[in-house]
Amino acid sequence: MSNRLNATPNDLRAFWMPFTANRQFKKEPRLFVKAKDMHYTTYDGRTVLDGTAGLWCVNAGHCRPLITEAIAEQAGELDYAPAFQLGHPKAFELANRLVDIAPEGMNHVLYTNSGSESVDTALKVALAYHRVKGDGSRTRLIGRERGYHGVNFGGISVGGIVSNRKMFGTLLTGVDHMPHTHMPDKNAFTKGEPEHGGDLATELERIVTLHDASTIAAVIVEPVAGSTGVLIPPKGYLKKLRDICTKHGILLIFDEVITGYGRLGTPFAAQYFDVMPDIIVTAKGLTNGVIPMGAVFVTSAIHDAFMSGPEHMIEFFHGYTYSGNPIASAAAIATLDTYRDEGLFARAATLAPYWEKALHSLADCPHVIDIRNIGLIGAIELSPISGEPTKRAFSAFLKAYESGFLIRTTGDIIALSPPLIITEAQIDELVDGIRKVLVANA
Repeated sequence: MSNRLNATPNDLRAFWMPFTANRQFKKEPRLFVKAKDMHYTTYDGRTVLDGTAGLWCVNAGHCRPLITEAIAEQAGELDYAPAFQLGHPKAFELANRLVDIAPEGMNHVLYTNSGSESVDTALKVALAYHRVKGDGSRTRLIGRERGYHGVNFGGISVGGIVSNRKMFGTLLTGVDHMPHTHMPDKNAFTKGEPEHGGDLATELERIVTLHDASTIAAVIVEPVAGSTGVLIPPKGYLKKLRDICTKHGILLIFDEVITGYGRLGTPFAAQYFDVMPDIIVTAKGLTNGVIPMGAVFVTSAIHDAFMSGPEHMIEFFHGYTYSGNPIASAAAIATLDTYRDEGLFARAATLAPYWEKALHSLADCPHVIDIRNIGLIGAIELSPISGEPTKRAFSAFLKAYESGFLIRTTGDIIALSPPLIITEAQIDELVDGIRKVLVANA
C-alpha cells in the first residue's frame, strides 16, 4: 500500500459533514481512499464490499474505464461552456440519448446538478406550466408523508421526513401531504409489491375535495420511497394516483433520483410499473455518481406550452451555471454506454429473484421485524432499542464497516442497493455478513 493510500488528514475539524454524526465520526473516522468495481479501499488498506452503490448512485460499479477515460478526454478538450444562450455538442447528444431510453412521450430534458435541484426544477416547471396555460390559480403542491425529495426548500416542503423539516420554519406555503403507504401490520415480509394499501391513493381525492382541483399544480411521489427506508408501492397504487391526477388536470411528478437508471431492471420505474407521469426527476445514476448531474424529463405537451411569444425571448427563466456541464455530459454519455454495453439493466432484472431470496433468508435473525425488496433494492427493518431509536441499526452499520461491507441505515432500517454489477456470490457474501452482524448485535 502506497503512502498516498495510507495518508490521512491531520485535522478533520473544518469539514462540517452532511447527514453525519460529526462528533462520533471524527473520533473514529471512516475514510475511503480508493475504489474499483464492487469494492472500496479504506485509508488503512482494508477492502469493503459496497452494498449501497455509494449513496444509491454508483449503479455501474466504481472507476469504470469508459467513464474515467471520457472525463479525462473531455477535460482536456473543453472544460466549461456557458449554458445560457450558448451550448456545446455533448449536452445535446446526451439529451437525445436520455430521451431514447425514457418512457414514450418524455421528449425533453432540463439539466441540473443534483437530485435536490432536479426536484425544485420540476416543481418550478409545474407551477410555470399552469401559469402559461392560463391556470395561474394552480399553485398548490402535494407531497407524501415520509417522502424524501432532497434538501432544498422546495424539496423539503413537499417531502415528509420530520427531521429534515423541523428546523427550517414554515417552508413553502400551500403544500399538503398524502399519507405514506407503509403498513407493516398487513404487508410485513412482502416480496415485491405489497397486496394491501392500493386504496391509499384515494386520499388524494380527499385532498382535492378539501382544496379544489383548480388550486393544485402537481403531485410528487417517489415510485419507491428510498431514503425513508424502502417503502414499496402497493399493487395498483401508482396507477390510481395517475388516474386521479389525469381526472383533475394535476401534473404527476415521479422522483426517480434513486429508481432511475436501472435500479428496478428497467431504465426508469415508470416503465417497471407501467405508469406514465408528466415529469420525471433524476440524478445519481445518470453519471454513475462520478460527477454531480441531474436531468428532469418532461412531456412534449409541457415543453411546447412554453414555446410561444417572440422567438428572441427566454421561454423559462430557470437554469444553473453548470446545467449540462461538458465534463458531466461526457461522464453521463459514457455511463449510458456502460449500461448498454454490459446490459446492466437486464442484469438487474435477472438478479432480482436471487436478491429477493437471499434477503428474505434473514427473516429469522434477531430483532428483524420486516424485510422488503424490489429490483435490486432491499430493506431490513429492525425493532428499535427502547428509548434509543436508530441505535440498533447504526450499531449494525458500524459493525458491518468493521467487517468489510457497506450498508446504509435510516432510522432502524438497513437499506441496501448494490451496484448492478454485483454477482450472486457477492450477494451471498453481503447477506451472510449482515446475518453475522445481526446475530452478534443481538
